[in-house]
Amino acid sequence: MLPYPSGKLHMGHVRNYAIGDALARYMWMRGYNVLHPMGWDAFGLPAENAALKAGRDPGEWTYANIGHMKAQMQRLGFGIDWSREVATCEPEYYRWNQWFFLKMFERGLAYRKEALLNWCPECGTVLANEQVVNGCCWRHETTPVEQRAMQQWFLRITQYAGELLDALNDLEKGWPERVISMQRNWIGRSEGAEVDFQIDGEQDNIRIFTTRIDTIYGATCLILAPGHPLTEKLVTGESERLKIKEMVDSTARQDPGNLEKVGLFTGRYAVRPFDGAKIPIWIGNFVLMGYGTGAIMAVPAHDERDFEFCRSYGIPVVPVIRPVDVPLADGPSMTEAFTDYGIVENSGEWSGLPSEEARKQMAAFAKASGFGDEAITYRIKDWGISRQRYWGTPIPIIYCQRCGIVPVPESELPVELPLGVKITGKGRSPLEADESFMQVSCPKCGGAAKRESDTMDTFIDSSWYFYRYCDPHNHRAPFDSKIIAAWFPIDQYIGGITHAILHLIYSRFWTKMMRDLGLITNAEPAKNLFTQGMVLMGGSAMSKSKGNVVDPDEMVERYGADTCRLYTLFAAPPDKDMDWNESSVEGQYRFLARVYRFVTRNANRVENGSSSADRQALRKLHQTIRKITNDFDNRWHFNTSIASVMELVNELYALEGEISAGTSREICGAVTLMLAPFAPYTAQDLWELLSNAGPVFRQNWPAFDAELAKEEMAEIPVQVNGKLRGHIYAAFGSPKEKLERLALENEKAKSFIQNKQVARIIVVPDKLVNIVVK
Repeated sequence: MLPYPSGKLHMGHVRNYAIGDALARYMWMRGYNVLHPMGWDAFGLPAENAALKAGRDPGEWTYANIGHMKAQMQRLGFGIDWSREVATCEPEYYRWNQWFFLKMFERGLAYRKEALLNWCPECGTVLANEQVVNGCCWRHETTPVEQRAMQQWFLRITQYAGELLDALNDLEKGWPERVISMQRNWIGRSEGAEVDFQIDGEQDNIRIFTTRIDTIYGATCLILAPGHPLTEKLVTGESERLKIKEMVDSTARQDPGNLEKVGLFTGRYAVRPFDGAKIPIWIGNFVLMGYGTGAIMAVPAHDERDFEFCRSYGIPVVPVIRPVDVPLADGPSMTEAFTDYGIVENSGEWSGLPSEEARKQMAAFAKASGFGDEAITYRIKDWGISRQRYWGTPIPIIYCQRCGIVPVPESELPVELPLGVKITGKGRSPLEADESFMQVSCPKCGGAAKRESDTMDTFIDSSWYFYRYCDPHNHRAPFDSKIIAAWFPIDQYIGGITHAILHLIYSRFWTKMMRDLGLITNAEPAKNLFTQGMVLMGGSAMSKSKGNVVDPDEMVERYGADTCRLYTLFAAPPDKDMDWNESSVEGQYRFLARVYRFVTRNANRVENGSSSADRQALRKLHQTIRKITNDFDNRWHFNTSIASVMELVNELYALEGEISAGTSREICGAVTLMLAPFAPYTAQDLWELLSNAGPVFRQNWPAFDAELAKEEMAEIPVQVNGKLRGHIYAAFGSPKEKLERLALENEKAKSFIQNKQVARIIVVPDKLVNIVVK
């Protein structure tokens, strides 16, 4: 995943890119054509904050950071094809963001509607969620943030919700189970029914979505989201409207997981459609416009959230579902909701039915009667892409009083960000103050018009950047479809688990949208996803505020780039968090020095002949090649790969005076090649020291000989009553009687069988001896 150019690489970056670089170099050595590119997720709020705090131009700040971080990557020796580098803040890149937007606008996937935004009344500006701290503006710690309704642009990602969910089944082989689960929960498919409740005395209906239509006779009120379209009609008093506004503002300042449920009775009633009963209509802060219909029927006897709300406001609790073979509960005396399926009671002609059957029959009745139908809804919302920011992709829309909303003609793309815009942190958007940018002629009628002042969410930039890598200098299209067909889907995508929801869902949506435009044939961006662990210090994530950041530049200066890379791969399996330990960094430095000394001493030995130690050394060599090859091909346990090279080097030191010159040179060459994916600088030095030419990572990966890798002696665990107590060594294929004798003579096992009766001995040839004693 491409980084945000925040200023400097951190050790998390080093680990992430060292994993990918090791894989790229290994695949090169296995003969693959490898595309290993890099780019910069260069738009975003931090650049504007830097402009606000330090008076720096966002572009100048961003490009300076890119220059520094690129130099760091090059110093670390990452094998990146820099000819394919992209920066999302370049007009040649974001023009295609605008082009995609226009294509979606043509197809009804991009639309505009009113939505609530964070607003600081003191700054007089919109705030991003990251700028709201404890419910207040980040610059004014005592100024509560309000919610204001403004026109916003959305992408209709919900149109793809079903496909995004179903296609996760095809990703299960190559994506982490945790990411699949998180996406399933985020998309959140719910099957149920939509039902209309007529407002008493009005023609208007309130439509609700429920997964439990079998409980509808227990609905004792309706609850609307504060932003529901009918709220203004139902609540006309000024004081009540102010209470609703405060409800909205207060809710936005609270943690959704610990939200205090607040309600307001509208004074109006709705008619329950199955039996005509009138139930009160409430406004509740916990009901969301983005889920279902923005209104719910509250069934306190059978929903925990409804039970808590209705009890606090004295709304009746009426049970209509009972467990099988258990009488129906008494509503006033219930202490918690009964949420399971059961037998339906007090529900007209459906009384006595099991819940599952009642759901089907009642949904069918609602449809036949014209007040409802079966429905599927999703938790995922349409993607709001409007940002009241300067440093982002301008939305290519023009507003004309005569023609309305007019898309910018494709021939006029890109709509470029103006330079020198003053960032004040006040007003709706910095671009609004730039008259030369805002004032424009309408493309339809030629009359005076205004540009859209909002810019796009930066997740748009990162939703398709990897396609641009394949054809980064194309001026006629975002990319050539034939080139994409040769490379996509991505064979291996690597990034943090923090991107499991937004980036990875948005990029999947973008791929399906591009497929439907006929640009590509693949339906998913990546076949395989790997989420690396975090780099910690003292058990917590590194951060400047905690003062526990390790600077990669300092590490490279002290120990060299290879040591820095090697440590991030050795300290823990790459999918696990790793705790920084500088003494272990020094251990990697010493290890590389040992390899260098061994190769230096043995590179130019010329004596002939062979020795008895050759076979032992070659056996260990081929076992090591086999292990690292399997690690790369199957599980990516680079920590044990590096440990196996260390074990090999230890054995080589022990045998150094006995190994023949020819075998030493063979082993030195193979060790160098095995180090190449992990420590490229050292490997290249050693490769040339061995009188070889060309880049070491373009050489063939060493092959292991299965016969040479075979152990002559088997290491066999000895158990006593199923617990490991020692090991014995015997030639492969040794008879059972010999293994029994060796096990009984084993010094470590003896203390556990002394003064006890051996009942039997279980032998698994070459694998295990288990002594059963009484």
